Amino acid sequence: MQVVCELFAMSSRYPTSVGFSLETLAQRGGHDGPHKDGWGVAYYEEGDVFLLREPSPAAESDLVRFMEVNGPPSSLVLSHIRLATLGELALRNTQPFQRELGGRVHVFAHNGNMPGVTEACRLRTDRFTPVGETDSEFAFCCLLERLGELWDGGNGKVPPVEARLDVVAELAASLRSLGPFNFVYADGDALFVHAHIRKQDDGIERPPGLHLLVRSSNEEAVDLTESGVILAPLAQELALVASVPLTDDEPWEPIAQGEVIALKQGVDWARSGTDNVRGSQVCIPADSGEGQAVYSEPEFA
Repeated sequence: MQVVCELFAMSSRYPTSVGFSLETLAQRGGHDGPHKDGWGVAYYEEGDVFLLREPSPAAESDLVRFMEVNGPPSSLVLSHIRLATLGELALRNTQPFQRELGGRVHVFAHNGNMPGVTEACRLRTDRFTPVGETDSEFAFCCLLERLGELWDGGNGKVPPVEARLDVVAELAASLRSLGPFNFVYADGDALFVHAHIRKQDDGIERPPGLHLLVRSSNEEAVDLTESGVILAPLAQELALVASVPLTDDEPWEPIAQGEVIALKQGVDWARSGTDNVRGSQVCIPADSGEGQAVYSEPEFA
């Protein structure tokens, strides 16, 4: 039986405290018992990342228990619970992974298994070189190599969201034939989410690979406590991504197979094609009307 990792990510308008009970979060995805292969959480804060990782069971971690109630405030958070497929149990193979590009910290976490990725996506330079042996880290290095041209030519400015989204979507489309390729990726400005396929309760791999919940400032704060995610009770623009819905009474959206979503400040900012649309990737700003290539900043009070 193929093992499955668990992903969680959050984008919000304002920094909010986020704590994790990682065992509870994993059990929500259908996995019982200690998840012995490692865990990691990345919190963005003022241009840098507070990254915690351990290649050991979350159930046995004093650090996990501390972070359940002492997670630092952040507006961009990524979390990964590992069930290993490639690479030994070691810190170098424990996600999320991070690298620097364009003077920003980039973070990546992947759910799936992609044998053959080193042949399908050859690195052209040694600028981004994997430290470990996982397919996930290699795919991350491939992504950053392709994003490098955007960031290197930006003269210190952040490239447009739509330009970054195009690159992320192109890489995702080129690699997902290798195997399940659900991932969350952040560059400190935006969170990019790619949904593919995932082993479902019946043991069959199929969509959805990820789910999305978007809340606005005029809605009550979402309570995820029973699912292992502890959020400060603040009503605001908030976007949550998870392998499976973390609540039963919220309108979680199953993300379409092959779709890439850009989230920024808790807003569903823009989307790019699905496997149901063949040919070139088409970027459609969220809620703009299909076919309108207009990108506008959300208006905040």
